[in-house]
Amino acid sequence: MTIQVGTLDVRDAFRHLGVTAGDIVLFHGSLSSMGYVLGGVTSVFDGILEATSPGGTVAMPSLWYNGSEERRDPAKFDVNSSPSYIGALSEGMRLDPRRCRSNHFSHAVSAIGSRAAELCADHASGASRPSPWSDQAFGHGSPWQKLYDWDSWYCFIGVTMRVCTMKHFIEGELVARTLARSQNPTEARNLLNQNCTKAPYGWPYFNSERLQKILQESGHFVTTTLGSATLGGIRTRTLVNQAIRIIEENPLDWLGTKFIEWQNNVTAQNA
Repeated sequence: MTIQVGTLDVRDAFRHLGVTAGDIVLFHGSLSSMGYVLGGVTSVFDGILEATSPGGTVAMPSLWYNGSEERRDPAKFDVNSSPSYIGALSEGMRLDPRRCRSNHFSHAVSAIGSRAAELCADHASGASRPSPWSDQAFGHGSPWQKLYDWDSWYCFIGVTMRVCTMKHFIEGELVARTLARSQNPTEARNLLNQNCTKAPYGWPYFNSERLQKILQESGHFVTTTLGSATLGGIRTRTLVNQAIRIIEENPLDWLGTKFIEWQNNVTAQNA
């Protein structure tokens, strides 16, 4: 028998997770994982808004660039009409008349609620942070930085941290921390860019599902159920800070040899 899920079920599940009034919640999710959702995607958004009422905000990644040559040109992205390719929930939020969407071709965010406009505004402003897409994708003015600064909830409905977009913020921060130690950061960054053009890639990709397991064991990542799905969540600042600590304590266990070689070269230049 198919489980049915409504707005109140979504509200209660997020409250059970620990979400409270005024929280900002960004989530990844699979609509079908919950069962039959009465009212469709809107019920999910409304349930999270009820869980965070008053003053709450719900958000999702709203990614247009899918790696194809056709979408490689940022000028082709239209913040209002370019679809999100990452599923029914994300595209449903993009189409919701209440939503705001940040203006970035590869890593936009859509949001509804009290701080939606503030979250999505000025994506490309502020200092940059390295990324393979553009240095403004996860820059200091981006929604991703605001999610960290505001210590939002970062949640997953029926999916794992394999799809965690915030991992790229973490990767960029690992690069930025290394560049900050370099005597010639421009030269070091150029070398890293060259290393990222072909496999084995020099970017600090890491196994985010493995990280999820560690964060669950430590009690930082908490779970409950929502219909037939597992609902998981963690505070964004905890996610980022713990990930950086864990990876930097044992980089050889997490990062590719090409990135480690690059880090060692930067360190050697400072000797």
